[in-house]
This record gives sequence, structure tokens and C-alpha cells, in this order.
Amino acid sequence: MMNIGNLQINGKVMLAPMAGITSSGYREFMSSFGVALCVTEMVSDMGIIYGNEETKSYIDFDAIANCPTGVQLFGHDPENMKKAAEMVLKANPNIAFLDVNMGCPVPKVTKTGAGSALMQNPKLCGDIIRAIKSVTDKPVTAKIRLGWDNDYLNYFEVIEELEKAGVAMIGIHARSRKELYMGKPHFDLLKDLRKKMSVPLAISGNIYTLEDAINAINITGADLVMVARGGMGNPILIKQINQYYENKEILPSPTFDEQINYCLELADFLIKEKGERKAMMVYRSIAPKFFMGFPNAKTLRNRLAQELTSKNNLIQIINTYRQEQNI
Repeated sequence: MMNIGNLQINGKVMLAPMAGITSSGYREFMSSFGVALCVTEMVSDMGIIYGNEETKSYIDFDAIANCPTGVQLFGHDPENMKKAAEMVLKANPNIAFLDVNMGCPVPKVTKTGAGSALMQNPKLCGDIIRAIKSVTDKPVTAKIRLGWDNDYLNYFEVIEELEKAGVAMIGIHARSRKELYMGKPHFDLLKDLRKKMSVPLAISGNIYTLEDAINAINITGADLVMVARGGMGNPILIKQINQYYENKEILPSPTFDEQINYCLELADFLIKEKGERKAMMVYRSIAPKFFMGFPNAKTLRNRLAQELTSKNNLIQIINTYRQEQNI
């Protein structure tokens, strides 16, 4: 157990936001595996202020038992971020905390001065946290990177500004903005970082296996690991991490049949949320990942990526593969 502000958190895994993936249905499905903390897809402060319908849909969700859910805002102006925070909190009482994206490396975000561009101005990072905290008693957290590029790794300067501003938790992706998602994360640069911090630390970057999580936590001392792409099609990873830190038990990898069940279960969540056709279009990028690592499954993954139109179609593709492989 740990606290993030006034929130009690039970578990070692935070579900990281992924654009187009971590919708409310996806979050609800993943929470059943023991996710301790969820956050929405990135939400534009100006999209909220101007009433963009798609942006508003990101903040429309129900509370999930045992998994506090926050809204992740991005922007660069403290007053606009404060105004957007007020609006989202008024729109949905189920919001448990607010998270500020100071780590997104994508050019369409950074060119506006948001995301990891904020790290070029540590004081502004603190000012944004102060502005949001002025309108809510709920925890305000932040997600950062190591720095703008490998010649300017100023993460600790940013951390100090965020802590002075009253941030409740900091998540760090162990790469610079310039590295995007390429190469190995630099956990070595964050050795024993938690000991130097006054607030909880969540660590992010290539958490694909239990060993990855253990390594990241051992090096940095982080309270939580943030699971993103590593959890897509591999939800048991959440349970494996939690179980290890509860009693050192190492859970086995799931069987093919278990993966089928998980795949069909998530499909139901997404269909309920989005409607069948739209859900299956999204699922073309998720369903194949349930069958990574199984022998002779490339054809199955390709068909799922190209042909999904309905749940019946999903079942048919899987059953055809099973017949061909005599599984």
C-alpha cells in the first residue's frame, strides 16, 4: 500500500496512456488484472476549453473499483491548464487525480510548446502544477522524460521544480525527447532516484516482462512501473508483477487458450464501449499481440490485423487457425 496525495494505491503497476488504445473499455479490462492506477489518453487543454466533442469523450468514464483513474492533460499555458482542469473536474466526479503530460515527444505536441517541450523550462513545469492545484484538492501528478535531448538531461532540475510546486507523484520515461521510443531506456541514469525524491516515483520504458519491471525498480527504487505497449496483448504481465512483489511468486506465461479467452474478453469491453464496427477497427492493432511468441502464428496475426470486422469474424479467424494447427 502507498499513498499518492489522498489516494491509497494497492499494487505496483500504473497503466500508461497510449493514444487510441487506453480508452475506458481497455482500462476497465486491464484493471481486472490488478492495475493500481489508470490514466486517460492525452487530453488537450484547448480541446476541453473549446468543447471539442472527441476530446470531451476522453473524460467521460465511470469509476473503476480499486483503480483510481486520472485525466492526463497536455498544454503549455498555466492559465489554460487551470481552466481545463476546472472544466474536466466539473464534468466528471469520477476523476480521481489530474496528470500533466510533460513527456510526449511527438512533434505535433512539442511544436505547440506542450509535452516534453515543457522540460526546456523547468520553472514553467512548476507553474503549471501550481495553477492546477489552485483549483482542486485532488492529487496532481506529472509525467516527464530525461530531458529534451541527450546533451541536456535536466530531469532532476524539473523534479525539484515539480516537488516545490506540490506535485503528488512523478512518472519518468527513461529516454530523452530526441530518442522517442527507440533504443534501450537509460535506467542507469536514474540509479537510486527515489531516495532523492520526496514524492512517489513511477518508472517507464520498455516494461515488457517481469524481469524488465524488476530491473527498473531495483535500479531506480521506483514505487510503481508504468506498463504501456508491454501490456498490449499481455495483460497477465500486470498480475505477474504484482504477484512477485507480494510474495516473490513467479506466475507462468499464459497458455494459448488463456490468451484466446483474454482476447475475446477485451473485444467485448471495446464493443460495449465503441460499437462493434469501430471497436474491431481499433482491435486490428491490438488483437494480434495476444498471439506473439506462439509457433506458426504469423498468419493468424496477419489475418487479425487485416480482416477484423466483427466479433464473429474474430472467433472464426482464431478457430480456423486452431484447425490448421490441430490445436
